[in-house]
Amino acid sequence: MGIDFGMKHIGVALSDELLITATGFETVNWNGVDDTWAVNRIAQIVKEKNITGIILGRPLRTDGTSSHTEEAANSFGQKIEAATGIKPVLKDERYTTVLASNFMKEVGRSAKKQRPVIDQVAAEIILQDYLETLRR
Repeated sequence: MGIDFGMKHIGVALSDELLITATGFETVNWNGVDDTWAVNRIAQIVKEKNITGIILGRPLRTDGTSSHTEEAANSFGQKIEAATGIKPVLKDERYTTVLASNFMKEVGRSAKKQRPVIDQVAAEIILQDYLETLRR
């Protein structure tokens, strides 16, 4: 499972059983304050889909320094681990949303049509990049 953490939307992507391809699965929306529902929803997906590994995007600033969002993502990751027993692997996610937006523009999706799925596509990029490192 790949997770693109955001303060309002959390993109979720899943891989196939052979760990070759990542596909967007769901966007979990939350209020940016209480992440209990989001943690529970992700734990439910982990259980339903028999997930054995979680890759959590690490939202660093463009210069590589830590950010408030990174601290929130780390806290979220700890809660996910407590709820699922799976310790998330942190993966640099700088520019994934930009890459996702550019990709969707290339395939003809307008900015308005991107909104509901852009976080899923960003999660796909995070997970696909990780899957490719497994094959190196």
